[in-house]
Amino acid sequence: MGDISASAKAKENEKKSETKTSRNSSKKPDKPVDPSFNMAEIRELAELVNEHGFTDFEFENENIRVRLSKMTAAPTALPNTADVSPPATLTAPPAAPVEDLFKITSPIVGTFYRSAGPDKEPYVKEGTQVSTETVVCIVEAMKLMNEIQAEVSGEVVEIYVENGQPVEYGQPLFGIRK
Repeated sequence: MGDISASAKAKENEKKSETKTSRNSSKKPDKPVDPSFNMAEIRELAELVNEHGFTDFEFENENIRVRLSKMTAAPTALPNTADVSPPATLTAPPAAPVEDLFKITSPIVGTFYRSAGPDKEPYVKEGTQVSTETVVCIVEAMKLMNEIQAEVSGEVVEIYVENGQPVEYGQPLFGIRK
């Protein structure tokens, strides 16, 4: 029923526009007629679209085309009003400057895994000392498990990817302080 009402309203506006055109053309034939909607008509159309819950509406005739679209936001959780505690401020611990960290990057596109299995311990954690031969993670690509080695000796300072996340070629996985 909303489609019919919106459609009927659009046709009514089109008839009004045609009536204005015929009146104006008989009075002043040498002056061009403005085929656009005025702001009041556009607001009325927007209210009609909103009233019927449309997210998209388009109207077109030989003189004008109007398209109204609204974005629907995902519902957000409201804070519990019973808990009136001030928001906590989080301060990050001082991190090592990014420049002096060696980044172990993904050599392939795939899925990042920190351990050999879901019930196994991660290969490395922040603070772990690694050598060039140390396996730091697995990147699965096309059902093949590719062990990624540290490439340098040093301490794992940053882990940039969460377990099970997809990774791209060249994406940083770990930051190592040499």
